Amino acid sequence: MRAQSSATTPSRIAVGSETRPTAAGTRATAANRRTGTLLAGLGVVAFSLTFPATAWGLEGFGPWSLVAVRSVLAALIAGTCLLVLRVPLPGRRHLAGLAVVAAGVVVGFPLLTTLALQTSTTAHAAVVVGLLPLTTALFSALRMGSRPSRTFWTAALAGAAAVVAFTVQQSGGALTTADLYLFGALLVCAAGYTEGGRLARVMPGWQVIGWALVLCLPLSVPAAALALSYEPVRLSAHSVAGLLWVAAGSQFLGLVVWYRGMAAIGIPKASQLQLAQPLLTLVWSVLLLGEHLTVAAPLTAAAVLVCIAVTQRARG
Repeated sequence: MRAQSSATTPSRIAVGSETRPTAAGTRATAANRRTGTLLAGLGVVAFSLTFPATAWGLEGFGPWSLVAVRSVLAALIAGTCLLVLRVPLPGRRHLAGLAVVAAGVVVGFPLLTTLALQTSTTAHAAVVVGLLPLTTALFSALRMGSRPSRTFWTAALAGAAAVVAFTVQQSGGALTTADLYLFGALLVCAAGYTEGGRLARVMPGWQVIGWALVLCLPLSVPAAALALSYEPVRLSAHSVAGLLWVAAGSQFLGLVVWYRGMAAIGIPKASQLQLAQPLLTLVWSVLLLGEHLTVAAPLTAAAVLVCIAVTQRARG
């Protein structure tokens, strides 16, 4: 058994009573971190389209219909993948964590942000995304015992402050009922991200969100039927495209790469990549919704990029 163990771990060598990584192991670790950063970044790009796509979806669907139907469609995609690949059912010890992911990422965040976007602009809604990295890091510290460095926290707070100041200024700085939805979405999403990142260490990230979506089917199917019977539907190119993106892109594919990235580089550092998400959302808002930006946008973008660079280099 010892001979087999040493043969299957060539990237590490024993020195006295310690085991130290070789150069090959160090290179592999660095490559894994780069891949994890890339995957988490792709997730951020997918998420940055969520608010504009939701605004499109609301042109043809009511808020409850949009959320319920997107959940059903995403669950069908995930369930098909799970069946085709014959993925076994998750263990009972993972069900509680999957329930947290489902409540926060599949139900809570989409519903609360969709309700907020009925009266809020996408720029104002981006406030919640600006605060999400810091909130996720806090949840991670409480749930998983991670202790990021002081430099990490300083850069994270600075980046969050820059994003919040920018987005609040863009929306006039007035707090509305929509803000209550947004702050609620912030809390439940951070909890879902943290639990999903933890589960992605013991199972593939796409299975985490896949099973969370499937677990919601007994709730989402009757909810979709009920909502569609009460809320009028006006199909258009925008509403259909928005629905398809929030279902396939934001709700499934984006979370697949996001959770894999978090598992590779850690929840706190992955969450800081989301500091760029509000600015990306504003760019999409200009291109897709015709909203206008001020000259403060490039200045905020530069500040956010500096903060991301610092948090990625800071040791946890």
